[in-house]
Amino acid sequence: MTTKMMRAARMYECGQPMVIEEIPVPKIRPTEVLVKVEACGIVPNLHNILTNWVHWFPHMPLPPLPAIFGLDPAGVIKAVGDQVYDFKPGDRVYVNPARYCGSCRACRAGNTTGCTSYTFNGYFGFTKNSPRIYEDYPYGGLCEYMPAPQYSLVKLPDNLDFNTAARLGYVGTGYRALRKAGAGPNSTVLINGISGTLGVGVLACALAIGVRKIIGTARNEALFQRVKDLAPPGRIEIHKLGSGSIEEWAYDVTKGDGVDIVIDALGPGAPQETLLDAMRSLKRTGTLVNIGAVSGQMPIDIHRMMDQEQTLMGSAWFTAGQGQEIADMIEAGVMDLSFFEHSTFPLEDVNKAISGIENRHGGFGNFVICP
Repeated sequence: MTTKMMRAARMYECGQPMVIEEIPVPKIRPTEVLVKVEACGIVPNLHNILTNWVHWFPHMPLPPLPAIFGLDPAGVIKAVGDQVYDFKPGDRVYVNPARYCGSCRACRAGNTTGCTSYTFNGYFGFTKNSPRIYEDYPYGGLCEYMPAPQYSLVKLPDNLDFNTAARLGYVGTGYRALRKAGAGPNSTVLINGISGTLGVGVLACALAIGVRKIIGTARNEALFQRVKDLAPPGRIEIHKLGSGSIEEWAYDVTKGDGVDIVIDALGPGAPQETLLDAMRSLKRTGTLVNIGAVSGQMPIDIHRMMDQEQTLMGSAWFTAGQGQEIADMIEAGVMDLSFFEHSTFPLEDVNKAISGIENRHGGFGNFVICP
């Protein structure tokens, strides 16, 4: 019997180009499905993962090399295992890359993000147990076929195309952050980095769940009007980073109220003072959620936080269930992601796509590999 082969992009050495190879199509276990990958999103941080991660964050392990990366795959189910219940061949799905063990105390309590083995398939891991997860799940999305556990799948409605679905990772990250902070129709939300890859996803989710007032910060003034045009006039206001105090501006545009929630979507290289400045715009009982990975030690007035009953938290990703909520909102017409500008590449051009992603139009650009 002839073994069916597929193409895959594999990295043999950090910082070196990926190599396109022919490898066997993977077999699936009873609780898994085999997905034919139609699109896999490429995010700006992937370049850091492939070149700098082992030096920046050595405690967060990468998959063993050679490795198939790829964080945000979407495609069509081609086969299902004997113990798969709610999916069938032909289903269109997004594969959430979050992998967890299912047996630790956190998993058994339903807190899968708290898993002691929590790992991003095709990206990086969070715990000392991540190398074992990579043994079980060695296939990221930069290949033609990948196995996926049934718990990771999001069913895609007909009005959600694969290229847009390949952006659900960063959109879902914003959605979970808003939910953790308790955002809703009575909220005023400040998005630090509103025009960036994470920021526009947060904005789309905030609009979909009915957030009353949205303000944001950004650097590229050329994108300000495009961001504002995503909502009715006056609902979104933007402050140029570096042009003065975020705190003073936020209190001015909210008529002295301050904001209920800050979602900080700035990246690891952003100055810590920008996050702290935005945090000072919080009203009593306000919450700041860091999703962009602003890093390092920060001087925080914890006494003021106590007096104001404020919260500072991190949020790393989202669950497949939350991804399904996003897909359902898109199906219902409540969430609109049609503003994404897709730049698609064949698998053979994966290195070109990764190196060229800095030329995207802020968060509006969506770079996708179509194997």
